[in-house]
Amino acid sequence: MPHANINGARLWYNTPGNPPDNAATLLLHHGYTASRVNWMPIADRLQDTYRIVLMECRGTGESEDTANGYNLAQYAADVIGMADHLGLDKFTYAGHSMGGGIGFLLGLDYADRLDQLILMAPIPSGGISALPDEAYIQERLAARRRQDRAYFLKEQIAGRFRPDVQTDAWFESRVDHLLRVSEGHYLGGLDTMLDLDVEHRLAQLFVPTLMLAGAVDGLLNANLLDYMRLPDASLHVFSRAGHDVAIHEPEGVSQAIDAFMRHGPLTAAKLAR
Repeated sequence: MPHANINGARLWYNTPGNPPDNAATLLLHHGYTASRVNWMPIADRLQDTYRIVLMECRGTGESEDTANGYNLAQYAADVIGMADHLGLDKFTYAGHSMGGGIGFLLGLDYADRLDQLILMAPIPSGGISALPDEAYIQERLAARRRQDRAYFLKEQIAGRFRPDVQTDAWFESRVDHLLRVSEGHYLGGLDTMLDLDVEHRLAQLFVPTLMLAGAVDGLLNANLLDYMRLPDASLHVFSRAGHDVAIHEPEGVSQAIDAFMRHGPLTAAKLAR
């Protein structure tokens, strides 16, 4: 798989499929302690319609563990750096969870580079509400250092409610991600999600946006509030999806993204006009 040297980090990326020469570009970015795997069901379905770019941020997946740069501003700059490396003047960005926090920054600070923006179960624009207590963080760090698969499997499987898609193999894969991420990303990513504070700026985010949310996700209320702050956005809530929306509803998410890529957001105000 290819890598690119972006802002001092060797980052993994891939452009799968055989889309038409004039296809629009859709860059897919994962969430905290995750990897490209969270977007693969969507990439598989859309890779012959759009130019798909999958990337993994520093400290995750097959990307380099750097000494620093584990914050949303750097992750956003790395997305732009990847676009530059691929010769993309403009593209549509889709970010899940922490990747949605990156999306807020891209829409506000790099709007001229985006055609459209997709936020899937994004972290709140005002930051996550609170850090876990120090004892819990240290317990998880210790489990990661000793590569304790049983610890993380028990934790992850406790949240299973869609056994049709949340298979044992999926949970094994999820634990692989958790055990793989660098300590810098694990701690820095947590801190930067707490520190995000762009809620007051969302009224100036004019990039056409699609918000995807899960009705069974603890972030649903925050997603709804952020959606209402966006001046040009559509919303799609999946009734049987939790935080891993694309894993729980891959067909529905793919269809929603395809419609958005083709038609943009439809709002009540636009319909009235």
